Amino acid sequence: MISGPGSGRGCGMTGEVHEGKEMNRKKVLVAMSGGVDSSAAAVLLQEQGCICDGAMLKLLPGEGGRCCSADDAADARSVAYRLGMRFYVFNGVEQFRREVMDRFISEYCAGRTPNPCIDCNRCLKFGTLLERALVLGYDYLATGHYARVGYDETTGRYLLLRGRDHRKDQSYALYQLTQHQLAHLLLPVGEYDKATIRERARCAGLLNADKADSQDICFVPDGDYASFLERSGVEMVPGDFVDRQGHVLGRHRGLPRYTTGQGKGLGISLGRHVYVVGKDPAANTVTLGDDEELYSTALTAVCVNWIAGEAPKGLIRCTAKTRYSQTETPAMAEMLPDGRLQVRFDEPQRAVTAGQAVVLYDGERVLGGGTIE
Repeated sequence: MISGPGSGRGCGMTGEVHEGKEMNRKKVLVAMSGGVDSSAAAVLLQEQGCICDGAMLKLLPGEGGRCCSADDAADARSVAYRLGMRFYVFNGVEQFRREVMDRFISEYCAGRTPNPCIDCNRCLKFGTLLERALVLGYDYLATGHYARVGYDETTGRYLLLRGRDHRKDQSYALYQLTQHQLAHLLLPVGEYDKATIRERARCAGLLNADKADSQDICFVPDGDYASFLERSGVEMVPGDFVDRQGHVLGRHRGLPRYTTGQGKGLGISLGRHVYVVGKDPAANTVTLGDDEELYSTALTAVCVNWIAGEAPKGLIRCTAKTRYSQTETPAMAEMLPDGRLQVRFDEPQRAVTAGQAVVLYDGERVLGGGTIE
């Protein structure tokens, strides 16, 4: 197995470019957000001999959110020019609204808790932007994600691997990548930890070397999902809090305000700590229960993607995680005849949430995943 630009995914020569040999160097379009990770990706690739240009996808109109703002675009452009790269801004506003924001709204209205960053990666960053890069004659798209691309010479398949720094690993959000996408993708920062990436950026004289990481969903920068949904026209219809037996415990302020595992902001006092353990959109009820009621031993998932391009046969032993920040846990998984994925955990897992992703691993390798039902 080989992985990374330095071991089989390289860009050709390093160091001085000799006359007549530049045609052998790979052309890379670097997706730049204005942050340090994507900027350092460009530095690392240039050091490996790549011919790099930068590009930003504008996803939000005006100055909204914390993504592709004027300041971010200025930072990305400054880095590109310092590194001698051309810099493009592509308009993805309408597609982002349609395929990410509208889906976010519809999923919340259906009682699920979506992950819009995964949708954005699938539709825009590794969909639209990658295809734009290939049309423009680039060999690869590169991003600043903390993950790695590998290649298995035995099977002839590309692999998605966890980042070397497991604390920053972002492979969970990339489980929907295909063989075609992996064949044209470089993830250079995945070989390093965050401190090293910042130091490489400082050594290159980049102005954003110490820029803070963005943590929130770009179109909900204040984290107030309910207010965003209300501004988007979603009506918050009050209903009943109930227990597992259907007994009414109080009134809630609208289904989209609550998510599985939530224990704060419920606005109800029962004399003990209770949590959201379920939602019923048809009845407009939110089920509350004790902490032990949040634990599940199994789940099913839809919209399943296998990195290898095909599903494994029968039961497989793996590890799984159902949230980005979660540590993987041992599990058994198999595809059901109806095309859904079933995952059974060795130990019960807390707050498995419909709409989130379950991602399967075999050691460092991402096997695939799906959307939790």
